[in-house]
Amino acid sequence: METIYHYSSVIKALEELKSKGFTIDYNIQEEDLVAHPDQYKIVAIYQNDGDTNPDEEAIVYGIEALSGEKGVFVSGAAANSNSEADTVLHKIRIKNTK
Repeated sequence: METIYHYSSVIKALEELKSKGFTIDYNIQEEDLVAHPDQYKIVAIYQNDGDTNPDEEAIVYGIEALSGEKGVFVSGAAANSNSEADTVLHKIRIKNTK
């Protein structure tokens, strides 16, 4: 089951995940997430609400591949920041929610 955390900044969330072994940058490997969503599960979600600036809103996903590799994907939370990977991550998130 996914866990949602709130952090004061995206940097803090990324540091926390890195300390837990999430070292792959899935923003760089976005094509693989889109092509093979069934190979991944979201194990943590860190949300920055952009208290002072709505443009700073972001969601950091802690993602684990079925192979055991762990990494992160950073997504803008604004409505105009959707990418194909954002759509796939939302589907993965829904699929893994019980």
